[in-house]
Order: sequence, then C-alpha cells, then structure tokens
Amino acid sequence: MIKWLVRLRRSPRSIAGGFALGTFIALTPTFGIQLFLVLAIATVINVNRAAAMLTVWVTNVATIAPIYTFNYWVGSLFWEGPAVREVYAQFLDLAAKLVTIDIWAVLDQFRVVMALGQEIIIPLVIGSVIVGFICAALVYLISMVVIRFILVKRQRKKQLL
Repeated sequence: MIKWLVRLRRSPRSIAGGFALGTFIALTPTFGIQLFLVLAIATVINVNRAAAMLTVWVTNVATIAPIYTFNYWVGSLFWEGPAVREVYAQFLDLAAKLVTIDIWAVLDQFRVVMALGQEIIIPLVIGSVIVGFICAALVYLISMVVIRFILVKRQRKKQLL
C-alpha cells in the first residue's frame, strides 16, 4: 500500500502529511464524519488525500472502544469525569449501536457519539487531541523514513538498469 502511495508521484512530505492527518482525525471523537473531515482538511492543507483516507480507518466499530477509552483516560488526567471502567462499558455499547446504523448514515453515527454526554466528551476530546498529536507526529516521522527508503531503493534500481 505504501509503495502504491509513493507511486502517486507526490512529495514524501505530502504523503507523510496525509498519513499524519488521517491518524490525528482517526483518534478524535469524530466517528461518522471522519472521512469527510479528513478529505476537506487534506485538500485545504495540500497533503495526500489517499494517505489521509487510508489511515482514518484506524478507528472503526471494532477499535472504537479501546481507542476512545485510552484517549478518555488520558483526558481524565486533565479533566475529571466518570470512572474509566464505566466509560469503557459505554464505549462498548456505542460500538454495538454503530454496527446497527447504516454505513452511509454518517450524521446518525456522529450523533450517537455525541450523545455520550458532556461529562465524557470533554475528557475524551482533551485526551484525543493529546494522543492524536503525539501519534500523528510519530506517524509522520516514521512515514518520512519509510517513504524516503522506498524512493532511494527505487532510484538505485533505476541506476542499475
């Protein structure tokens, strides 16, 4: 997949930026509107949209409970909220509800997430932004290394031919 993205002839910075943006958005509580959000932001800041769309799928109904719980826990270090165990149970219920909603009913999916309530959403958003920035920075750095390695390897291969 990375090789395919590199073949798009975009700059390594654009591709790595797309991966980082998608990672950040994936870790925020924007489930349901993530794809539209990442496409709009990627277009505005001129990063690779395909890379951003690929990584935004990190958050899905199977991963939402552990990811959001971890982000909530980080946020609860800065903003008090319900116990993490209680919130984890609510995130499991949330995932079960999201499975029943049509995949194209994105606003309905987003409303289900927002219905968690202010006492959960505030620490979740705080933690998501912190975790999202850290993970996005790491993904950007790792992506740059991998993409440059692939480009150097390709360049050497061309020189041998």
